[in-house]
Amino acid sequence: MANPSGTTFADPSAQPARHEPANPPTAVAVDIYDGIYHLHGTDPAHIERLAHIVDSKMRAVAARGGTVDSLRVAVLAALNITDELDSLRQRYDALAGSVSQSQRNLRSRAGSLAHMLDEVLTDTPNREDVRKVG
Repeated sequence: MANPSGTTFADPSAQPARHEPANPPTAVAVDIYDGIYHLHGTDPAHIERLAHIVDSKMRAVAARGGTVDSLRVAVLAALNITDELDSLRQRYDALAGSVSQSQRNLRSRAGSLAHMLDEVLTDTPNREDVRKVG
């Protein structure tokens, strides 16, 4: 399975990709919760960062919950990561909406100012070289 960063996760049943990325995938071995995983992607450093995040989350969940079942730890870590992602998406959506509103306000204000400037320039006596701005 690939994501926008070009990272793929080994899946023996997966079909080969139909189109090759600009940089060929590189194999990277990462250690997540005392297990070695062989992953492929175009940015090994990115894969290692992601693996470190997952490993850290799993260890934090295991330390808090006292569970040793790696599947349970993985599911709880996934829920924690998903909660963080959801919170960040909500913040992004709120900020994007705020930026859009600010852009609309600025465009409206610029239009008003251009109109006012046109009126001032049009009302200027004895000027034959008056140009309209808007």
